[in-house]
Amino acid sequence: MKLKSVYIIIALMLGFLSSCKKNDDSGGGGGAPPRLLSEVAAEDDEEIVTFLKTHFYNYEEFETPPTGFDYKIRLDTIAGDNADKISIFDRSELITERIMVASSEFRINDEEEFEHNLYILVARQGAVPDSVPTIGDNAILRYEGSLLNGTLFDASTNQPVRFNLSGVVRGFGNGVEYFQKGTGPIENTDGTITYEGFGIGAIFIPSGLGYFNSPPAGTGISAYSPLVFKIDAFDYEPDTDLDGDGIPSILEDLDGDGNLNNDNTDGDFDPRGILYNYRDADDDNDGIPTREEIVLDDEGNFVRFKDTDGDGIDDHLDND
Repeated sequence: MKLKSVYIIIALMLGFLSSCKKNDDSGGGGGAPPRLLSEVAAEDDEEIVTFLKTHFYNYEEFETPPTGFDYKIRLDTIAGDNADKISIFDRSELITERIMVASSEFRINDEEEFEHNLYILVARQGAVPDSVPTIGDNAILRYEGSLLNGTLFDASTNQPVRFNLSGVVRGFGNGVEYFQKGTGPIENTDGTITYEGFGIGAIFIPSGLGYFNSPPAGTGISAYSPLVFKIDAFDYEPDTDLDGDGIPSILEDLDGDGNLNNDNTDGDFDPRGILYNYRDADDDNDGIPTREEIVLDDEGNFVRFKDTDGDGIDDHLDND
């Protein structure tokens, strides 16, 4: 059985492409102007840090796994019988990444940019060394999404799901980059797929790295809501070329900011929204496929870019 036959290909949380319209009950609708990134980021960070300082995860089970431990991460409040637990905030497994966010990512035209804190809890690192994905790669994992109050809004099945890390809310994709993969896939006699020694953790996402003022309808997520994702990082596909243009998607991050959803050389659109370079097989819209404007080896793997006319612009980005 081929692995791809059991993957569910999903468009997970593509907020800035599929959820541009504000919900009337979200706090961002009804004609109200969007709030400032800086204002919301400060509130979100305070809320997330408070959560991290007042909650713990089942670190003792990960340190000394009991018989039958299912290796699922669990979050609980530090209180009562758990009053002596070490908070998530004080655990060495917690990583903080600072990411600059522009309001234009949410189609807001106030030209504001503000640095956001993304918190990644690595409860168990994957067993395969030096095997972390990039923001351009397809990841194979399991996830559960909730609000800080524990309200579940989305979850995958028990079987692996596969999607591109730039096709999700930005904080989720950036967070998964910290997890090494496990070993597998292992095909079981019942037709299911499993992995061993995979990365396990949680990602705490401010709304500026999530949906901000435009959460998807029907999810129960309000505008400006921080999100929590528990993940099992099974595997990933190195050098994913999402649009099949011959260039690994990560190399289509033209400004090197770790965000593929702000690189659109020719301004193209398709029915799903903006056709960013990593989804566009003709990046300069000159009618010549990108594959014909770069150097590939005999097996079709990327070798280098070309600048035929020597003007400092690579051929696949140069429509003259």
